[in-house]
Amino acid sequence: MGWRVLVVGGGGREHALAWKLAQSPRVSEVYCAPGNPGTAEVGTNLPVSVSDIPGLVAAAQEQRVDLVMVGPEKPLDLGLADALRMAGIPVCGHSRDATAIESSKAFAKAIMAEARIPTARSVIVSDTLTGETVLQNFSLPVVIKADGLAEGKGVVIAQSREEAEATLRAFLVDASLGAAGDSVLIEEYLTGLEVSAIALVDGETVVPVVLSCDHKPVFDGNQGPNTGGMGAYAPPPQVSPETFETIVKTVLEPAARAMNERGTPLQGVLFAGIILTETGPKVLEFNARFGDPETQVILPLLESDFAEAIYAVATGALADLPPLEWRDGAAVSVVLTSGGYPGSYRKGLPIDGLETAPDDLLLFHAGTARDDQGRLVTAGGRVLNVVGLGRDLAAARARAYAGIEAISFEGKHARSDIGSFGVS
Repeated sequence: MGWRVLVVGGGGREHALAWKLAQSPRVSEVYCAPGNPGTAEVGTNLPVSVSDIPGLVAAAQEQRVDLVMVGPEKPLDLGLADALRMAGIPVCGHSRDATAIESSKAFAKAIMAEARIPTARSVIVSDTLTGETVLQNFSLPVVIKADGLAEGKGVVIAQSREEAEATLRAFLVDASLGAAGDSVLIEEYLTGLEVSAIALVDGETVVPVVLSCDHKPVFDGNQGPNTGGMGAYAPPPQVSPETFETIVKTVLEPAARAMNERGTPLQGVLFAGIILTETGPKVLEFNARFGDPETQVILPLLESDFAEAIYAVATGALADLPPLEWRDGAAVSVVLTSGGYPGSYRKGLPIDGLETAPDDLLLFHAGTARDDQGRLVTAGGRVLNVVGLGRDLAAARARAYAGIEAISFEGKHARSDIGSFGVS
């Protein structure tokens, strides 16, 4: 009898997770809660919200699952991994206390200070008067970050003093992000290539996966407001193996060690957003889970058994896992979004062309649904991830963008330059 696996979440990342887990000879059944039309093609969707912790535990018990893979940060912050472990169910996901490395940027900065992890200079403020005073000590542009979880919308790169002060008021006074903006980090703006360094961690052992690069601004040339991610590519050819090793030794391993020493060991996925400055790699943020859309380019390159890897995380056996193996070449994911995203946008618009898209594409559903007639329609800001694979980044980009031409829905938007920064 194979493993029965539950993936928690319903976006493009979770479709990629479910797709990869379904390929494992160890896995007999894949469930997704709540899932989406894409995950329904590789497993069984369960109508349970990611915020319903008792419901998720009950679903895992009812389906007799052997392993849970938690996709988004919200259920981790609500204590899902703790509840599953109390029920005796193996889970790849951090405890609520350990998830603070993402859910509180102030906590993450404290960990970085303890572990001497290089990061940007920052000051935490909780009122606008203090914030406006602190701003005088920072040059422009300056970064304003909400301390708490804000679904990728809590970071503003302010180009002027007026924009910075307006952002402080929006977060601290107008509560535009709710409790996530009760306190705010004012941080120096760093320049350089941004990379996503992700690792599996079981408390003691740190196993990095291939590096990737995300594109957050909504428009070409990294212009416009930040989003949850407009696309990604892996691996970045500009980053040497030596730099990758430096990131592992100066960021990922020290962070895991510091969390262990605090008595809140990491047992899941550690994500470090890194900027490669002229003086070396520096951390922009930590996340407590796989990135989205980074997962959609990392997993297609993984040749090792993904189910075995995350089971090793869940059971504290990463030290015994054989080294991860990766296919040659590159992957590029381009996100198709609803018109108006990350602002307001329409839902329920029919999506055409998926059946005629090139066979060599991977299509991961992010914000889709089925209407009353069973038609595939838009249901979110980020709608689809179109992933191309190739012998190099240029070939992977060409495949992804050929696929985008085949798919249509009213208001469809995509950046045209995903991965171009890595093509020489």
